[in-house]
Amino acid sequence: MNRREFIVSSLAATAGVALGRRAWAQQPPAASPFVFTPLRRDVGIFTGRGGTIGWLAGKDALAVVDTQFPDTAVVCLKGIPGIAGRTIDATINTHHHLDHTGGNGVFRAASKALVAHANVPKLQFEAAKRAEQGAKVDPAAAVAAQVYADTTFPDVWRRELGSEIVTAEFRGPAHTGGDAAVHFEKANVVHMGDLVFNRMYPYVDRPGGASIRGWIKALEDSAAAYPEDALFVFGHGNPRFGVTGKRSDLLVMRDFLGAALEHVQGEIAAGHDKPAVVALENMPGFPDFHAPLPNRLGMVLGAAFDELTAPKA
Repeated sequence: MNRREFIVSSLAATAGVALGRRAWAQQPPAASPFVFTPLRRDVGIFTGRGGTIGWLAGKDALAVVDTQFPDTAVVCLKGIPGIAGRTIDATINTHHHLDHTGGNGVFRAASKALVAHANVPKLQFEAAKRAEQGAKVDPAAAVAAQVYADTTFPDVWRRELGSEIVTAEFRGPAHTGGDAAVHFEKANVVHMGDLVFNRMYPYVDRPGGASIRGWIKALEDSAAAYPEDALFVFGHGNPRFGVTGKRSDLLVMRDFLGAALEHVQGEIAAGHDKPAVVALENMPGFPDFHAPLPNRLGMVLGAAFDELTAPKA
């Protein structure tokens, strides 16, 4: 393992609070099999360790959505059907968390462009600095280990890639301050990144610009924006439900977030403080989300409490 890989591994192991460790920690461990799953047309997914990677592997174009970590990125890059000897037209990050950008260096070297929302490089930089402080690594090492997008967009990025059309769209602060949903239009597959944790308590990254209210709106807007028969890909999923689904799964996620906000608002109105609010271990009405984990729901409720009690600008 070289110094760069050691830095990345150290950050992922010890300082992932700001970089999304709470999200990828729910995924299968590294020893689990890596799986390439074709979905529709030339689009498929790779599941390994970290956020689900999407791929387009057509005769006339290649694209990748998210990059996991350096080691899993290498496995994915070698295994995408028909990729040998070819250059990827675009690698797209759905947001800045390490389990979605940690393999950027691997894919950037094989790609014409690395694409993300305009907020993502800054959020990567800030999260890496926080991780640097938490992990006590060599000063600036965490920042130096990042590979940032060279192509950014404020609202929408759209390209014809061979016979496919790929669109990435930002719908405002949600899971972070820079989430993009990526639509393979001809295949009618939408990669939602971490806008959906399928039947799992999610990670709400307030230091990274998250807004639960905005997240609810982003899910509603996404459900309305895409065709009814679209197939959705999720960054993470309860093993019983998986990382692909339908429009209705977006609305389940929306309903959970709405219930969390409503619950916390009621607790605040009743005069309960934050420690009392975050003590709830499972959200009533959402049994599919329950899991034997550290109080993940408490983190969501704590973020809701902070959002609802934050001074108005």
